[in-house]
Amino acid sequence: MPEADPNRLVECIKLKKTLPGLAKPPFPTPFGKQIFETISKEAWDQWLQESVKFINTYRVDLSSREGTEFMLKQLRIWMGLEDGELAQTAWTPPEE
Repeated sequence: MPEADPNRLVECIKLKKTLPGLAKPPFPTPFGKQIFETISKEAWDQWLQESVKFINTYRVDLSSREGTEFMLKQLRIWMGLEDGELAQTAWTPPEE
């Protein structure tokens, strides 16, 4: 998992609180920079765990353009940056 930078705090748009940020952007793109500036290490770790469900359910090929676009769309929705519903996954949380 990516490293955190405990000296760099971000106002996390996902968790709605100030937390340590990532040590570096997760992607060398403007979207990666946006994640770096607005998502905490804690939220990014949650996304990495969540993303496995999409990859397994839809057999996403991250080396393909379609697979990458699908995952980036799910990430934007999950972060709250894009309207829409997350794709359904085979995993469902246990009943409380």
